[in-house]
Amino acid sequence: MNIAIIGFGLQGRSVYEFYKSNNNITICDQSMPEDVPSDAHLQIGEQYLNDLDRFELIFRSPAVHPEDIIKANSRAITTKVTTNTNEFLRLCPTKNIIGVTGTKGKGTTSTLITKLLEANGFRVHLGGNIGIPPLDLLREQIKAEDYVVLELANFQLIDLKYSPHIGVCLLVEPEHLDWHSDLDEYYRAKTQLFRYQTSEDIAIYYSLNENSKRIASTGGAKLIPYFKPPGALVAGNHITIDGIPVIRISEIKLIGSHNLQNICAALTVLWQIRPNPETAATVLREFSGLPFRIEFRKEVRGVKYYNDSFSSAPTATIAVIDAIKGPKILIIGGKDRGLDLYPLISKIKESQSIKKVLLIGEAKDRIKTEMEKNKFSNFEIINENNMDDIVKKISSMVDNGDNVILSPGFPSFDMFKNFEDRGIKFNEAVENL
Repeated sequence: MNIAIIGFGLQGRSVYEFYKSNNNITICDQSMPEDVPSDAHLQIGEQYLNDLDRFELIFRSPAVHPEDIIKANSRAITTKVTTNTNEFLRLCPTKNIIGVTGTKGKGTTSTLITKLLEANGFRVHLGGNIGIPPLDLLREQIKAEDYVVLELANFQLIDLKYSPHIGVCLLVEPEHLDWHSDLDEYYRAKTQLFRYQTSEDIAIYYSLNENSKRIASTGGAKLIPYFKPPGALVAGNHITIDGIPVIRISEIKLIGSHNLQNICAALTVLWQIRPNPETAATVLREFSGLPFRIEFRKEVRGVKYYNDSFSSAPTATIAVIDAIKGPKILIIGGKDRGLDLYPLISKIKESQSIKKVLLIGEAKDRIKTEMEKNKFSNFEIINENNMDDIVKKISSMVDNGDNVILSPGFPSFDMFKNFEDRGIKFNEAVENL
């Protein structure tokens, strides 16, 4: 079979490994990828999307918008276009698939669902946007009784052709408007997770977010809200479900009130499979979160350093302002996608605990302009481009009891390879203090 792989990142490489035997594979990319397999054909450069109709199967990598493929060919070509995620859902040996989407919290919720199910004796496979391409999971010899948890972003969902048995829609707010044609397209991409569900399936949604409810209602699944019955919710000092107090909020290790939403979503999923408050409480007492998500790193001379490098939108930075108590020095900035900064600046301005905001990256000048427009002056532009230099400079302006928080609110691509690279370099810089 003649196969084209458009974009040779993590998911494109996964497709190659899965289909390289007995197939004729062409890698199509704007620039020459690293470590190109010697037996693959290449279509590299500005014309990398041209003349794709000659292939029998075309794999779109998440970074490539489907409309770009259509513009370079014709709309008829969509019948040949698929993705790593679509192929996994078509081939997966188990129907026990749980898909998680939303604007923020997907990775934390997906990981928590996995840990809750594992604590109840299930064999669980976790992948998707969280790091393991779905097709790679098939190497784990998935059995019919196993569970699969997939974290799915809009890039994977926009042309999804299958829906999981359980779909979860977390809080959905505007994002990725640099990739989508408009906000409606972003929301429509999320609906694909639920579009093909039937009455035998389950759609779980965040009850306090109209976007979440509308998106989850797209298919024909049974709708179950969380943050209100019958799903898990916060009641007084506990998280409860079915009237059962599962855990005291003070016992939870995850930082931030926004993570209570993620916990309630994960518990609501568990209750559809095997309700078990005892094992759930044990998991929640132990789970402290994923790397680069409001991660406490180190205390140096009475100053605490937190790494929230995963924060790539202003709403995530707003959440961290509420999550960490005490005086704060906030590091924000990065690749500018043109999102509205007013809610973030308003939050910063009204906060009584932010001592100073330090601006880095490509977006620093626009943030400065917006802050001045909104009459907030307690900021400083950091022109250093090396994270070690940035952290050293910050360490010279802190006092005992301060909290230094890297929560950029912007993507990392102006200065770093990705949010992991940004986070790792921040951790290294803190270790060097």
